Amino acid sequence: MTDFSKTPVLDDKDISVRTEKLLQKSMGGLDVVRTYADILGMIDLTTLEGTDTSKRVEDLCDQAASYSSKREGLPDVAAVCVYPPFVSLARRLLENTGVKVASVAGAFPSGQSPLFVKMAEVRYAVDEGAEEIDMVISRGKFLEGEYNLVFDEISAINEACKGAHLKVILETGELKTATNIRRASEIALGAGCHFLKTSTGKVTPAATPEALLVMLEAIRDHQKATGHICGIKPSGGISDPAAALSYYWLTRQVLGSKRMNKKWFRIGASRLASSLVETIRNTKSA
Repeated sequence: MTDFSKTPVLDDKDISVRTEKLLQKSMGGLDVVRTYADILGMIDLTTLEGTDTSKRVEDLCDQAASYSSKREGLPDVAAVCVYPPFVSLARRLLENTGVKVASVAGAFPSGQSPLFVKMAEVRYAVDEGAEEIDMVISRGKFLEGEYNLVFDEISAINEACKGAHLKVILETGELKTATNIRRASEIALGAGCHFLKTSTGKVTPAATPEALLVMLEAIRDHQKATGHICGIKPSGGISDPAAALSYYWLTRQVLGSKRMNKKWFRIGASRLASSLVETIRNTKSA
């Protein structure tokens, strides 16, 4: 078993400085309008509210699969993400569209349930048709230093996914330090996750560029050491196209341009898609 207590200590100020330097690097010949369209195709269009209804999910699925039919050269989003009771509805509505169905499961957003309950919810969501599962780690156990327990939970939930891709949410705003974010990233990567994800969107701060940089470097280093490729998903409060572009640009600099597609990069958002389309249209008409 890996000793996760030996994660190197990171300097938060250094992470902040390096993040700022990377974000300030010129985007050169990057076609921003084309990149906005690409980002649209990498969105997990999300509704995760206690007031969610079948009608809201139906509207979300209609929106998710509507962009490619508008003859504007835009892609549909990558996935729709919902709570488990809405998975079968979303799967039926999105059949043959190419849009994936994702579900949060495993005691989202708190992570505070026994493992057997988490696994049962994951199995239910997969049986209902979820192709991707977004789980959140047990932050309480992590902060108590129970690193191997967190590893074992992720491994067990990964097995319960039965082939569905697993995105592991670190909830970076509650981990506080760069060292904790790096350690949690290493635990999730070691447990075989398919994506690292920053946040549930239910706490403040949610996604930050600094947290993302720590996670990206963990992914890069893990790939060098093991050959295992993992995706990244910034999520939580990302509604502005310029902010989405900054996460895209940061990821591209650390992981390379070949990873900038929906297989390896997603953004979790509820309002970003509409903002991107509006920005693209306004730019083209200017």
